[in-house]
Amino acid sequence: MRKQLLSLLTAGFIAGLLGTTQVLAEDHKAEATKHALAAAESGKKGDAAAVGEHAAAAKTHAEAAQAEKPNAHLDAGIKNLNDAIEHAKMGHADIAGEAADAAATHLKAAEKSF
Repeated sequence: MRKQLLSLLTAGFIAGLLGTTQVLAEDHKAEATKHALAAAESGKKGDAAAVGEHAAAAKTHAEAAQAEKPNAHLDAGIKNLNDAIEHAKMGHADIAGEAADAAATHLKAAEKSF
C-alpha cells in the first residue's frame, strides 16, 4: 500500500511539472505574439525604433517558448523577428513591420498548435 501511494504521488508530481511547462510555454507564446503585433503596428506608423524594441522583446519570449516546447512555427517566427530587428536597425520601419507581421502570423500558429 505504501509503495502504491509513493508511486501515485510521484506520478502526480511529474504530471504537475509537465503541466507547468505547458503553461509557461503558452505564456511566452502569447507574450511573443503580443510584442510582434505591436512591432507590426509600429512599422505601419513609421517608428523603426519601436519596431526594433518590440521585435526584440518578442524574440526573447519566442526563444523561451522554443526552449520549453520546440515548434516549427516558433523557428519561423524567430527568423522573421531577426529580420525585423535588422531592418529596424537600418531605419526601414516599413520592411521591419512587415517582417514583424509575418512573425506574428507564425507565433499565432504556434499558439494554436498545442
